[in-house]
Amino acid sequence: RQALEEMRALYERNQADVSEAKSGRTDLIFLIRFRHCCLLRNQRCVLAYLYDRLLRIRALRWEYGSVLPNTIQFHMSAEEVEWFNRYKKSLATYMRSVGGEEGLDLTQDIKPPKSLYIEVRCLRDYGEFEIDDGTTVLLKKNSQHFLPRWKCEQLIRQGVLEHILS
Repeated sequence: RQALEEMRALYERNQADVSEAKSGRTDLIFLIRFRHCCLLRNQRCVLAYLYDRLLRIRALRWEYGSVLPNTIQFHMSAEEVEWFNRYKKSLATYMRSVGGEEGLDLTQDIKPPKSLYIEVRCLRDYGEFEIDDGTTVLLKKNSQHFLPRWKCEQLIRQGVLEHILS
């Protein structure tokens, strides 16, 4: 806000001096140029600040998900909340368009997994489960399997499988 107020004051002084310079006072030209350079510098600083805020808001979407805590949202302006909502919708649309019928949740694994396969325990009878290579696995209660992580994640969320941590 201080930078904007300073820019407004510099602009108004420059406008007044430009009208005087047009009437014949050429000694004001250097002062007008100096103020103009100050205006451009302040403009770059304000834009850099706003861009940094947008990058931080974008990172919040990846860190907290699609709903921000009230403590964070309280410190955002209405325009920033609107930008967050538009970014959230744009990201959701993109994730639905990638990865086939179910889409692809890019926010699921922020850090890449250490292995592509995980050991899981079946918590209830599920029946046959087909893996991409064509093999089928019979998921019975208390049976343990070594399966591709991305194929198991939905079943883990549904409570059919449990990830066994060694």
